[in-house]
This record gives sequence, C-alpha cells and structure tokens, in this order.
Amino acid sequence: MPQPQYFNRDVSWLSFNGRVLEEAASDAVPLVERIKFLSIYSSNLDEFYRVRYPVLRALKKISKKDNDIDEEKQTDILDQVNNLVLQQQNRFGQLLTTHLIPGLKANGVKLLYNQSIPNELIKATEDYFLTEILAFLQPVTLDKDTAYFPENNKLYFVIELKEADNCRLVLLNIPSDELARFFGTTDADGQVICFIDDIIRNNLDKLFKGISIEGCYSIKVTRDAELDLKDEYPGELSEQIERQLLKRDQGLATRFLYQSGMPLRILEQLQDYLGLKNANTVEGGNYHNLKDFSALPVNNPTLLYPKQPAIDLNLSNSEPLVAAIANSDLLVNAPYQSYGTILRFFNEAAANPDVEEINVTLYRVASDSRIVNALISAAKSGKKVKVLVELKARFDEANNLKWAKKLKNAGAEIIYSVTALKVHAKIALVKTRIGDRLSYSGLLATGNLNEGTARFYTDHILLTTNHTLLREVELLFIFLSKRQKPGKDNQIHFSHLLVAGFNLQTKFLELIDREIAFAKQGLPASITIKMNNLEEKVMIDKLYEASQAGVKISLIIRGICCIIPGVAGMSDNISVKRIVDRYLEHGRIFIFGNNGFPEIYMGSADWMNRNIYNRIEICFPVYDGAVKQQITDLINLQLQDNVKAVMIDEHLNQVKPQANGPLVQSQQAIYQYLKTSV
Repeated sequence: MPQPQYFNRDVSWLSFNGRVLEEAASDAVPLVERIKFLSIYSSNLDEFYRVRYPVLRALKKISKKDNDIDEEKQTDILDQVNNLVLQQQNRFGQLLTTHLIPGLKANGVKLLYNQSIPNELIKATEDYFLTEILAFLQPVTLDKDTAYFPENNKLYFVIELKEADNCRLVLLNIPSDELARFFGTTDADGQVICFIDDIIRNNLDKLFKGISIEGCYSIKVTRDAELDLKDEYPGELSEQIERQLLKRDQGLATRFLYQSGMPLRILEQLQDYLGLKNANTVEGGNYHNLKDFSALPVNNPTLLYPKQPAIDLNLSNSEPLVAAIANSDLLVNAPYQSYGTILRFFNEAAANPDVEEINVTLYRVASDSRIVNALISAAKSGKKVKVLVELKARFDEANNLKWAKKLKNAGAEIIYSVTALKVHAKIALVKTRIGDRLSYSGLLATGNLNEGTARFYTDHILLTTNHTLLREVELLFIFLSKRQKPGKDNQIHFSHLLVAGFNLQTKFLELIDREIAFAKQGLPASITIKMNNLEEKVMIDKLYEASQAGVKISLIIRGICCIIPGVAGMSDNISVKRIVDRYLEHGRIFIFGNNGFPEIYMGSADWMNRNIYNRIEICFPVYDGAVKQQITDLINLQLQDNVKAVMIDEHLNQVKPQANGPLVQSQQAIYQYLKTSV
C-alpha cells in the first residue's frame, strides 16, 4: 500500500481531541481540572458533530454520484471516524467511573453518577424540584401527528406512560440551560453533588400524578451548524445573519444520542416522530452534555490548578501607554501577562482628547467587553470610530450583532465584511493629532480582542508605533471599508504585512524557497512554525520540498495536522509536536532561519484552506530586537517541552518525547521566564 501524502483532517482533529481526553487521565493534573478536560473533550465533540460530521456524510453521498470522488475512501473515513469516536467515548466513561469519581470521593466529594438519590437527600432534592425545577418543565406528548422539533444539543427525557391499557410517549425537557446542571449539598461525610437529571427522574410522579411510569430515557439531538449564506443574498448582511440564526438550531440532525437500554420499539418511534431517521444514531450513557462538567460545583481549592496571577508589566502610570510604546515595541503574552495593558490601550485612546480616530476589527469579543465599551465611549465623545464587526464568526454571531448595534447607536461607523469572506485579522489603529501632524499607534495580535478568552488562550499582542507597519494597517482598513473581495485589479500593495488574498501565501512560499536555497548551498537552513491547524496542501507540499532539500523543519501544531512527518524520502527533516496543558495554545508564530539572521512573523492565520483563500488574515513581521529575542526564547521552551508535549509520528500516533535532559513543562517554564524578565 503506497504511503499517503496527507493525514485526513478529521481523523487528525479527533486525535487532538483524544489528546485532550488523555489529559483527564494524568495524575499530574489536579482532580477537578481533569474533569474539566472531560468537559472540553465533550464540547469539542459536540462541535465536531455540528460542523464536520455533516461534511463527511455529504461527501459520502456525493461520492456515489461523482466518479471523481472515491466512494470507498469516503466510506472508510466515515467508518474510521465512527470507530475512533466510539473508542474515545469508552475511554471517557472508563476514566470518569473508575478514576475521577472515586478520586472525588476520596477527597470528600460524592458525585452521584448512575445511582439513585440516597434517602438522606430525598427531602432536599424534592424541595429543589418543587421550588426551582418544576417551573421549567414542559412535557409534550409524541405521536405520528406531533410536529415537535428537539432543539440542538438540548437535553430531554423520553418517558413511556401507561394509563389503563394505553401507552404513550412524552418528551420532557431537562432545563440545564436555565438552571445549573448540578445540585450540591453536604452530608456527614462532606460535599454531595447530583445531576438535576436524577432529581427530575426521582420526582416524575409529581408531574404525572396517578399515571404509571413504564420507562424514562435520556436523549440529545445534535444538528448541522452550517449557515446558508450566499454571495448575492439581498439586504444587509446583519439582517441575513439574524434570519439564519433563527434557522441554525433547526438544521438537519447529524447525531441522535440515546440512553443505553432504551427498547428498540421506542427508539424507532422516536426516529419516526422526530424526523431522526437520517441522523447518526449513537447509544450512550444516562447523561449527555457532559461539557457541563466545566461548572462542577466542587468547593475544594486543592483540587484545582494553583492560582497563577497574570504578570504585571510594571508600566508607568505617570505617562500615557503610547509614550512607552513610542520608545520600543511592547509584546503582551496572554494569559501569562496582564491583559490590563490591552484594556488600557483602548481606554486611554477613548479618553485622550487628541485622539481623532480609532479603527479596529472584532471577530470574537467578550459578552461584557470592556474594549467595546471603550469604543462606545470614544464614539460618544465625538471621535471617529470605525469598527469592522465580523458577523460570521461561528457561534458568536448573536453576541457580535449585539455589540454592532450598540456601537452603531453610539455613532461608530460599522463595516460588515462581504458575504463570502470572513475578516479574521486582529488589528487596531489609533490616530492622534500632535500639532499639525497625525501620530499612529496600533495593535497587531495572534488572537481575538477578548479579555475573557485571554485568561486561558495563549496569544501574543504587539503594541507599536511603527509607522511603516501601521500605514499598511491603515491601507487595509481603507480596503475593508470598500467591502470588496481581493482580486487582481486591487491597487493596494503590502510590502511588510502579509495579508491573505493579497500576498500572504506568496510571501510564505518565497520565505520557504529561500531556506531551500540556503540548504542547497550547504548553509544553515531552518523553519520553525507554531499554528493551531495545518491543512492547506500547497503549503504542505512546499514544506515537503524543503525537507527533501535538507531544511530542518520544527512544527508545533495544536489541532488539525495534515502533514505527515518523518517519512523517508518525503519528510525526513520534519517533526511535529503537540502541546496540551493548562492553557489553550493559540498563537501563530513563523520563524525562518535566514542563514543566521532569523526573520519572525506572527499573526492570525493558520495554514488552512479557509484562512488562505476565504478570509482576510494578517501576519506581521517582528522588527524590534528585544521582542524577537523574547519570541525566540518562548518558542525554544516549547520545543524543549517533554512533559505536556507529544510528537506526532508518521502513523498519527502521539508519542511522548524522550526526556534525555531535565523535564521541561513549557507553560510553567514560560511563566517563570516572563516573571523574571519583567
């Protein structure tokens, strides 16, 4: 069998989610944090079924009609995905029941799981049911004439009731969005936690008085999340999004998850009554949506990660932040360093009477965003505020739409991207009047301007007054204001910034070619890249070419990785490392050896088809010597990680690196490095 040239993207992504699952198995991780990794795994899998599984099924259907698509290959991938998910789900259950729940009990926390509520808690749980839960319960009788549509990823019970000789099915919602999923109390031995699911099961007789309850089974339906946005859709994009949001949770069912032990006749009735015959039917446990473990109400702080306060950059409060930036570029490394510096940047710009204009792109913002509130204040004070709000940021459309309306009402100019193009760049530009000239200050980042996710996403935010870079940022804002797609007739040219749709892919290919040329001359040649995802085949093929020329290529890829490392004659010189730890690795960094004079870029772009061809992305050069050294040091620590890192081999196995020297856990090492370098 010939060596494949690329890993399948979906199988690769599931391998990443499997790595997340294994973090729940690590005794080195505090107990409740291990349970939170189960939550992350569950949440990721839900998104996979919403976003990717529909694509796999569609490809399988298309392959039957299209001779250019290998039907056998598509069937094999779908089977491989299903088997992999099944293995991981079994691992999930094994970890929870044989390791984590007993571990909680040993620490004075009893989590009731697949067991009845003990007698001593009956009164307290009955009171909670009658005073809190009952108000949200909405039973619906099901039959062939029922027009009921189970909402996406909402929890339900299917209850079989018997009156006289007649049986009927009732669908009952479990209000886990309206109420906390868990009920906590204490007994003589410590803390006791139970699912509200079990409280409802235990009190069904109060809802269906005098009726025989023959069975009660939990179910969940996951639906396709893709939005049907067309390039020539009439009306404003914001109106399109609002209409599509109403449809989102009415998408096609991609997964029907049901409790093990449900009788086949009831399963078939549900498939018929609820229109689920085409969904992937998956047998599961008594509880679904175990992403709710993220909010498990455990009161013992020793079972959590030790607090790691963000490092204060010790900037002077006696002068504006922009004055410090004018002396040298400033790099903020979230979450290790305080995000307050970024908030201060926007707050000072909003309050400074000499600031005339603020331009910013917003992709995902916090639900209570201080940054957007600063922009609102700036607009209300008469400043020109121009904001590109990306309304197509998946699952954040409603929040972004809310802020767009508030900004517009405050007087800000709102720009929406064209329908078929997402703006994923993370940039801001501030223009300040100093005498008779305008001074520029700005921000370029690898991650969203979101103070919420900045607490657990590792990202890099560059604050600069470099006029050359910021003039090109201004040119990009001018282009975005025109609401056009990049094309050959564009009059804007970028010499420093790498902008997808303009020069990003071309420049990266040139940089790789330069390393190839060095290698062929017998000179040092190296490429080090850190990204979230690597899929795009033109870039992968160029890395293969570089490897074959002798370029040493070190990749740190968190999620999807389609490049196959370590294959003789194809990728001998390519290594791929994956790091999963306390924080979510999110920054994108590109280092090209350049024969001893490294060039470094950072930015918003992964090497995915969508990032390179269907988005506006920015990668920016790092010119400041101190910032370059810091980024180099941080990446070197990650390359040395032999505790939380795994190496991906040519078979997509995740192998622990050999610990020949001292143990290095890069996230801890980075925190200590930044703490001592302030």
